[in-house]
Amino acid sequence: MSKSSSISRYSLTRRAFAVTALGTTLALAVTPALAQKKYDEGANDTEIKIGQTMPYSGNASAYGKIGQTEAAFFKMINDTGGVNGRKINFISLDDGYAPPKTVEMTRKLVEEDKVLFLYGQLGTPPNSAIHKYVNTKKVPHLFLATGASKWGNPKEFPWTMGWQPDYATEGAIYAKHILANVKDAKIAVLMQNDDYGKDYFNGFKAGLGKDNEKLIVQFSTYEVTDPTVDSQMIQLKNSGANVFFNITTPKFAAQAIKKAAEIGWKPAHYLNNVSASFGSVFIPAGIDASQGVITAMYQKDVTDSQWEKMPDFIAWKEFMAKYMPNADLKDQNHAYGYASASTMVEVLKKCGDDLTRENLMKQAAGLKGFEAPMLIPGIKIDTSANDFYPIQSVQLARVKGNTVEGFGPIMSSDN
Repeated sequence: MSKSSSISRYSLTRRAFAVTALGTTLALAVTPALAQKKYDEGANDTEIKIGQTMPYSGNASAYGKIGQTEAAFFKMINDTGGVNGRKINFISLDDGYAPPKTVEMTRKLVEEDKVLFLYGQLGTPPNSAIHKYVNTKKVPHLFLATGASKWGNPKEFPWTMGWQPDYATEGAIYAKHILANVKDAKIAVLMQNDDYGKDYFNGFKAGLGKDNEKLIVQFSTYEVTDPTVDSQMIQLKNSGANVFFNITTPKFAAQAIKKAAEIGWKPAHYLNNVSASFGSVFIPAGIDASQGVITAMYQKDVTDSQWEKMPDFIAWKEFMAKYMPNADLKDQNHAYGYASASTMVEVLKKCGDDLTRENLMKQAAGLKGFEAPMLIPGIKIDTSANDFYPIQSVQLARVKGNTVEGFGPIMSSDN
């Protein structure tokens, strides 16, 4: 599946002026702005070419809604004149969440399609497979749709930057909440067996501390190619655990919640943020079964009526009505794609007429207090040459009725 925006020409005017030298000489001069334009391949006077891989098929296909929303957002930008007069040519390809396919398609985007940069590619294993390649090629690899902590390492990988809060920090916050609020905690963990799952789990253990790791009484894993996690859920219940840390992607998160209800297991249930969606998780699992599930939020929950009168929420709903009229408004992935694409456009605006890869990274690493739409009030985007973690704050929340309700203070990596 490929999503590509249409390209239209944008003409730049040259201002000619006459210079009289003894009344006989005419000279033409270009404007200083035109003279200062800089481009790397993938950009010119009329377009900015962006590449992406996204799982539109396979077990992680629920995340495909993110890519679809980003494509629609860029279409909206093009319909209103583009970025600094240039239209976005967005090429989003289906990698099925399969790292070998990600490698193949990323090479095509870079070497054949000659995109200016890569944006919003989803998943820790797929991005890990191309991490060294894109940095060797010096192709910006921006605002990845994964919270792995490895994306914030500008010293060794200066061309890669994440976007959402990192998994290790989020895992540590859950651990600290468990220690403070669950008496005689016995913890069971279900983890997707890859770098994404391990990053969450390592952060969770760090939050517990060495002395409390013994509180984990059952640890079960699954592969992204597995059909279900039913057998793992039975193991977890049989451990006698009263706390469940659910490190899963949407398909398996819904299965785990549903199975826990079927077998009568009611632990304190903590679910990683990447699966905190009504449309792709809580409704498929069953609203009743999902009650009380705790997660961490950094975006406005799309089902929460408290945000309905806020300007960014109104703008998002208007965008969805016009550009994605058949989409499920209860799916948080649409808010994610909208906020992430807004951040990307902000960086492109800051680039001005210097659309080189080096300047793109400079501007991405120079965001100060940017308030992306759909983020919870008080959570802002900040980056620097030494800080490639754009969002580092979350608020705990729990499923209550047909919404996810925030509680407690906004928490960050340093508190």
